[in-house]
Amino acid sequence: MKNYTELLKSELIMALGCTEPISIALAAAKAREVLGSFPCKIEVMCSGNIIKNVKGVTVPNTNGMKGVEAATAIGTVAGDSCLGLEVLSKVTEDDIKAAKDLIAKSIITVSLKEGVENLDIEIVADDDNGNTVDVEIKNKHTNIVKVTKNDEVIHIDNCYTHTPEYENYDELSVRDIFEYANNVNLDEVKDLLEKQITLNSEISDEGLTGKWGVSMGKILMDEDESIRTKAKARAAAGSDARMSGCSLPVVINAGSGNQGITCTMPLVVFANEKNYDRETLYRGLLITNLTALHIKRFIGRLSAFCGVTSAGVAAGAGICYMETKDLDLIEKT
Repeated sequence: MKNYTELLKSELIMALGCTEPISIALAAAKAREVLGSFPCKIEVMCSGNIIKNVKGVTVPNTNGMKGVEAATAIGTVAGDSCLGLEVLSKVTEDDIKAAKDLIAKSIITVSLKEGVENLDIEIVADDDNGNTVDVEIKNKHTNIVKVTKNDEVIHIDNCYTHTPEYENYDELSVRDIFEYANNVNLDEVKDLLEKQITLNSEISDEGLTGKWGVSMGKILMDEDESIRTKAKARAAAGSDARMSGCSLPVVINAGSGNQGITCTMPLVVFANEKNYDRETLYRGLLITNLTALHIKRFIGRLSAFCGVTSAGVAAGAGICYMETKDLDLIEKT
């Protein structure tokens, strides 16, 4: 019970915007802070999947800026590494202008790191006084594995922005997840799940009412009023808003906001439509969140295979739990 609760606490955390550009901004902010001065040269080296994911999405709180250079620039100018995946939550209009000016100076270079983990970001920043800082993030979006200044290793107490107390993901199984969801004292996880419901519902609402992305949620809702369509639309709307730079935070799953939204909104729709009580929704969300993490450990944090597919499967398992409480059907789902 304690292990799975700690796992949820380490994974269901808040993030502002797509987690790949946010991770770059986090590394850039940390590099500037350790350097102690504003850099005159910044080299960004990323794994292929990071570059792929960052290339087409809007960096949050930047009025539409996109790409690795944009994430690096705004993180350098205005990032606060102590805020983890909310590193850009304090950006101002002046900061955005300063970031654009920084990009215009062409001091940021981007290159591909080959033969590394799928999630790998390394930023080397130099200042005019000959100082050099090297910051690297690996495997998880806040997992800072290296900080050096002038080749000297820097010890930082808060190096791992969100330190998980539970790391043995291999212990996850559908049967154990089912037992946990049935028996855990909800007082231990209620606040965590309520925040997931509230924040992810808010960005979904924004995606349905505002002008974000391709408005896929609105398009789906125009098709029909079925519960199936509503479930798809609410998930799509949240992702549309988030990937288009909406400044509302979300609760993520497996390092991904889109997966967090997909784990949440279909269950919220079913609970509302079928008048399930809050306890049923909470326990269904426990099934979904842990099942998503269970599936993702075979795929990795970043891959060419879209993680939202895994979250969709997990949401199906959570809905099956709410509908049937049948372990065999949940496993088959």
